[in-house]
Amino acid sequence: MYVLHNVMYILHKVIYMLQYGHEVMIGLNNNVKLSRIQMDLTQQQLADLVGVTRQTISLIEKGNYNPTLRLCLDICHAVNKTLDAVFWEERKDG
Repeated sequence: MYVLHNVMYILHKVIYMLQYGHEVMIGLNNNVKLSRIQMDLTQQQLADLVGVTRQTISLIEKGNYNPTLRLCLDICHAVNKTLDAVFWEERKDG
């Protein structure tokens, strides 16, 4: 239920920003790496927890791979953080 609330919150933010002409970008901003390190997990350990390869985690951390919503949620559960804390980034205007 808590995860659903976070997803709805992010969708509401995106819809609001699009309605009022703001640019929207969902990005990683290295929060996956920071969250992983805070949980004292290696890339391999996180990969094992969420069912992907270590290379996939590396690409996500570098911003070179766009994970599915399911994978985003699995990562959030593994690092005990909200979707908003790990995967939301607002593009600054200007």
